[in-house]
Order: sequence, then C-alpha cells, then structure tokens
Amino acid sequence: MTQPTHLPYGGIATFARAPIVQPDAAWRADVAVLGIPFDIALGFRPGARFAPRALREASLRSVPPFTGLDGVTRLAGVTFADAGDVVLPSLEPELARQRISAAAELLRDRCSLPVFLGGDHSVTYPILRAFAGVPDLHVVQLDAHLDFTDSRNDTRFSNSSPFRRACEDLPNLVHITTVGLRGLRFDPEAVAAARARGHVLIPMTDVAGDLPGVLARLPRGKNVYLSVDVDGFDPSVLPGTSSPEPDGLTYAQGMAILAETARHNTIVGLDVVELAPNLDPTGRSELLTARLIMETLCAVDEFNAAQPGWTR
Repeated sequence: MTQPTHLPYGGIATFARAPIVQPDAAWRADVAVLGIPFDIALGFRPGARFAPRALREASLRSVPPFTGLDGVTRLAGVTFADAGDVVLPSLEPELARQRISAAAELLRDRCSLPVFLGGDHSVTYPILRAFAGVPDLHVVQLDAHLDFTDSRNDTRFSNSSPFRRACEDLPNLVHITTVGLRGLRFDPEAVAAARARGHVLIPMTDVAGDLPGVLARLPRGKNVYLSVDVDGFDPSVLPGTSSPEPDGLTYAQGMAILAETARHNTIVGLDVVELAPNLDPTGRSELLTARLIMETLCAVDEFNAAQPGWTR
C-alpha cells in the first residue's frame, strides 16, 4: 500500500520524515539524527531542551531530495534515520554525560554521518568522547563565544567549557578553529590556553571584513567535527538563543563557512546547539537552523560524490 505524502504540518514529526529507529537496534543509514534535550548547564536563559522537537517539526518544511534552480538534485539516494532522543535524568549531569556518550557511540557505529540536535553547548563534550578513535580530529566551531573556560561559577562542565574538557580527555583532538567570536566578555585565561594549543580564533570582524581570507584559514583534507552554536548568528537573523550577541554571522556567511569546510574535509559529525525555540515566537529560528543542517548535508553530499560513498 502506498503511504500518503503529508503536508509539512501533518503526520508524525521525525527529522526529514526519516524512519524512527532504536539506537541499539540493527539498522544502517547514511545520516542519523539524535536529539539531546539538555540545558541545565546554561549560564543564562533556558530553553535549549526544547530544540530537538522543534527542529524535527521545522525539518518537515525541507525534506530531501532537493532540486535547485541549477537543475542539480542533492541528497538523492542518501538514507536517513531518526534515533529519537537520549533519555536523560532531569538533574544528574554526570549520568547525563554518560548516557550522551553511550548513545553517540551507538549512532556512530550505525551511520556514516551522525547529526546531534542539542541542547546547550555542554553536550558537545560527551558527544566528542564518542569520537576518541578518529585520528587527527579537527573541530570547526561556529560561535560567538570561545567555550574554552576552565571553570565558571565553580562549575567545570558548563556550556562555557565543552572544548576545554574535550581537549583534556581526547589526545586525538589536535585542533580547533572557532569562527564568529565577538562580545564584551572573554576569559583571558581561556583565550591564552586556546592560543597556547595552537587553536585558530577568528573574530567576527575578520569574517565581515575578509570572508575569502577566513575561508582560506579553514582546515583542508582533515577529519572534521562541526559544532554550530546558533548564537554565532546575528540575533536579527536568529533570535532564539540563550546568549545572543550583536553583529554576528548572516545566514550566507555561516553557510559559506560550513559549506567550505564540508567540501574540503571528511565530516565525521555535526552538532547544532543553543537553539531555544521558546525565545522566538515567530518560529524562524528553528526553520533557519533546520535549513542550515540540510544545506550542510548537501555540501557533504557534494564532497562524497567524488568519494567511494558515505563512509567514514
């Protein structure tokens, strides 16, 4: 029996209408999505726990494959799976980190490109623990904030510290490029520590003044994990986030950075974090974020077209 095709507001909301799978079941997909509804490590306004559900609904507006004005069809034949959400305790952060890492490992074992829907940025640390076996791992981070603080308010596992903890735990994490940095508040110790490791810190002024030069500073030919904090975008573009900073990325600038990275590297994972849909009553923040994910996957597909396939 032929299944009906639902309009974007009909049917069960899985990401891009992907089939629902259990993370520990026997399945394979090119792309698999996992929700991480966790936001108790925030320093300001909550709401990122609602992002995975909102992104699933927003993704129904743009279900692949896509044929553009150029006549090229993208993501044709690419298989998707939706592994649901990590079942998290409400107020046990260490247990939450353990479950996130375990679920991320299950996802990595069953798909070529895992996509993680946060959640605040603290979830990136336990996710990255599942990538401990990836050699010469690079991170490209879109963010207004460095997120390399050793401790904030006597807390070592907040959304200000995921990459500090990851660099301490993962010898294979050799480099981080952070793009879009701006604002009034930077921890001098964190900046010095990141630079001492050789990380590339690209302020928003560089992006605004010389985007081609910024693209030239991105990794090439590496295993790259993409981490997108939506507060990297200007709040006039994407207001639904806990800690907005003015004068941020336009959609075109952010997408240029992600696409350039995807077209010249092997993307081993992608997370999108800090989306707080409750802070944007228009709903455009989750629509833009879902579109960003899809366009990034299109760029990965373009890279993979010249490779043996969607393989790690």
